[in-house]
Amino acid sequence: MSVAASHSENTAAPSERAPLTAATSLDEARGIDLHLHSRASDGRLTPSELVDLCHAKGLSHIALTDHDTLAGVAEAGERCAHHGMRLLCASELSCQWRGMTIHIVALLPQGPNAAFTASLEGLAEARVRRAEEIARRLQKLGLDDALARARAIAGSERPLGRPDFAQALVDAGLAADRQAAFKRYLGAGKRGDVKTHWPALETVVGWIVEAGGVAVVAHPLRYGMTRRKRDLLFEAFIGAGGQAAELVSGYQNRDTTFDLARQLAHHELYGSLGSDFHFPGGALAPGTLSPAPRSHVRPVWAHPALADFVAPR
Repeated sequence: MSVAASHSENTAAPSERAPLTAATSLDEARGIDLHLHSRASDGRLTPSELVDLCHAKGLSHIALTDHDTLAGVAEAGERCAHHGMRLLCASELSCQWRGMTIHIVALLPQGPNAAFTASLEGLAEARVRRAEEIARRLQKLGLDDALARARAIAGSERPLGRPDFAQALVDAGLAADRQAAFKRYLGAGKRGDVKTHWPALETVVGWIVEAGGVAVVAHPLRYGMTRRKRDLLFEAFIGAGGQAAELVSGYQNRDTTFDLARQLAHHELYGSLGSDFHFPGGALAPGTLSPAPRSHVRPVWAHPALADFVAPR
């Protein structure tokens, strides 16, 4: 297969939703998760292990969205073919907008072009420099051998992320858990929150569009913006060629999700769904997310570029 090709109240059982290929609205969808991470970035499972878990959870259509890399897509594609699943080539890219770090999911049904691949190499270099700076800062706060500890947790030579350092802080007894590590050391405004010179929003969206892909604003409710500022973000994103945003990312407040649906509909953005899964044992698992409300938001798989991804075999 080509690689190009309270939650007990909020989560509907898979049997209550229509198959993805028949789902004409987001609230009918099942078997899909378009935001997942593996050990190719800051996840804890190999791409094959992740696909096996997705299969066990009943998913049929997935996107591997590791941070600023496509390194796990080929392996995941082979495993999806084994299970008869559909994989969408994808990545979650970092960019800057008005001094904030924003994540944009690149859905690439045609795979990357040469320019996109070269751009990822630049992002990887930025992540290396960022990790070195995070390590220096955390060492001053008491985490000895911070870079080596984070590298051991990563288990490979991939670029390190804040979750690797969060686990290192937990293992060293400096934080009770990863959430506490972010709250004290790594979250926005904390000493370990290193502002990397990511490319501009318009630049990153341009890479995606030029590769024939669909750009998606990742988890728009997590940036701590007012509704008006989200409007401004969406306006800039659309002006750059962006066409979609995640309506549901993991578990969300029902009323807030309804309001986001109205906002996406107003901007005529497609809606995507994803768990943002990173590791087993946490609050989230592949395919576990709050239900999408009924709305006029078109599902991202209805985008013409993704027709082959959802077409019946």
